[in-house]
Amino acid sequence: MAADWLGSLVSIYCGPTLGVYQGEVVSVDQSSQTISLRQPFHNGVKCPVPEVTFSAIDIKELKILDIRNGNARNSSTKMSSAPVAVPKGDARSVDKLNSPQHCSKSYGERHLDVPGQPKAFRRRHNSWSSSSRGVNQVTPKKNGVKNGQMKHRDDECFGDGMDDGLDTDFDFEGNLALFDKAAVFSEIDISERRNGARSRGTPQEQTPSRYRHDENILEAKPIVYRQITVPQPGAKEYCTDSGLVVPSISYELHKRLLSIAERHGLSLERRLEMTGVCASQMALTLLGGPNRFTPENLHQRPTVALLCGPHVQGAQGISCGRHLANHEVEVILFLPNFVKMLDSVTSELTLFNKTGGKQVSSIKDLPDTPVDLIINCLDCHENTFLMDQSWYRAAADWANQNRAPVLSIDPPGSGQGQAVEAKWSLSLCLPLPLAEGAGRVYLCDIGIPRQVFQEVGIKYLSPFGCKFVIPLHSA
Repeated sequence: MAADWLGSLVSIYCGPTLGVYQGEVVSVDQSSQTISLRQPFHNGVKCPVPEVTFSAIDIKELKILDIRNGNARNSSTKMSSAPVAVPKGDARSVDKLNSPQHCSKSYGERHLDVPGQPKAFRRRHNSWSSSSRGVNQVTPKKNGVKNGQMKHRDDECFGDGMDDGLDTDFDFEGNLALFDKAAVFSEIDISERRNGARSRGTPQEQTPSRYRHDENILEAKPIVYRQITVPQPGAKEYCTDSGLVVPSISYELHKRLLSIAERHGLSLERRLEMTGVCASQMALTLLGGPNRFTPENLHQRPTVALLCGPHVQGAQGISCGRHLANHEVEVILFLPNFVKMLDSVTSELTLFNKTGGKQVSSIKDLPDTPVDLIINCLDCHENTFLMDQSWYRAAADWANQNRAPVLSIDPPGSGQGQAVEAKWSLSLCLPLPLAEGAGRVYLCDIGIPRQVFQEVGIKYLSPFGCKFVIPLHSA
């Protein structure tokens, strides 16, 4: 009787470890309690070996999928169409093949109900059944007749999980009417207010959610642009890049401010040093800054001509020249010979000579070719008669004919004439009302405390920010 089941398609469940095997029965050995399958599939994937043999001990459940032996099929037409299930551990699992059960449905039209087996595997199993039909079993056409029965639609495409309710059109308008938009947004607003978040409102009430990189998120006090007030405003007003107003002061107020600062400890030597540092830093920037002063450009040292007079402004220029010479700038200092000079000029000149810079007292010793920069410190705030001296006129004529840009340090106010037209002018502390020939105005901080400003009646708040030299614009 075991030979009647040869050629049938069966499914063998061997537990969760080994899984499920399907294939065609080629051998049934009752003595050794084994069954062999040809062209086996393991969990829906074709096995690399052509034949697999199972022992009755390993078989947990056995199902007959399709009976291909004619004798067994004819002898079991009156049997139930349910597949044969062999319980776990039953030694007679192979013997039960002697009692054939007829399965009217093909393997491709039936799902395996193996315990714990996923639905995805059942779909793979159905795919295997269509590819493992015998040579003589041909798939009929969709509208054909097989054994007097109409072939049902392919369960893999149409029968699994089919929903008859899909034929009904979805009522979009009816479902949309069930959504109360106003109530939902009202609940969202209440929740945001409770959590401290910004609430929605009219466009006028809405707070911008995006800010610029320079815009403060926190609300700040109104900006006051006039942070410096003087008792006697000068003839001009300037403003910084950030919009702060910097008023000009008269030379008398400027002189009194420096006198009080010197009385509190800000001596002339300190002012000269601070002015020299700020002026040299500005000059280095004008000469090219880091693009010019590199180790690769040591053979192209910039040349600066420094024109100084025998006064405090001249001492400020010499201090600037000393710092420039220390930064590998070729400095040529012009200073006329005088029998007696100020102590500040003498001390600064002594330090300058230690830097290796060149000092000349005649215009003829100045370069005939254009230099990189001319620093003008010829003018004085008080001794205007110096402009009538021959050395002054000769130095001014040389500067105007050299075609090099001119930087004036601490130039006098607009009441005095300027023989050298400057491209830049550097004022100290607070600017004087400069003439149009002063060029672009810069302001440097020489370290005067705020209370010193208050003593001369100036309400002062530093406009420098993080810098010591800032540009000024005509307001």
